[in-house]
Amino acid sequence: MPIVTTDEQIREILTRFRRVAVVGLSDNPSRPSHGVAGYLQRQGYEIWPVNPRLAGQLVLGRKVYASLHALPEALEIVDVFRRSEYVAEVAEAAIAAGAKVLWTQLGVRDDAAAERASAAGLWVVQDRCPAIEIPRLRSGLRG
Repeated sequence: MPIVTTDEQIREILTRFRRVAVVGLSDNPSRPSHGVAGYLQRQGYEIWPVNPRLAGQLVLGRKVYASLHALPEALEIVDVFRRSEYVAEVAEAAIAAGAKVLWTQLGVRDDAAAERASAAGLWVVQDRCPAIEIPRLRSGLRG
């Protein structure tokens, strides 16, 4: 699948895929990961928190898992709230878990990991935030 560059591709991803693993989700409401995950929930997305430090706890009413491999259901989007140097590791886990999309947040990118994920068949969105893209592309999106 492609490395995403167009609004049409982003719109397709946000319309087609609804299960989002939020890697690096914080339990602190002032952190961007918490705000974005809450926004996604309010838009009708099913979030799956991933944070080894919080595994077993509840964040935003959802059980937190230690890793992508620990998730009990197939995931679609892996939304990465980790620094760029961790993207390769998350990308490999997303590939192994059968994810459909690797999405990195604003300021987070690893072009080599993006190429690897794309070659493995994942859509890749880098350096963007779904909480910005959804309202920007509201036309045609469910939610």
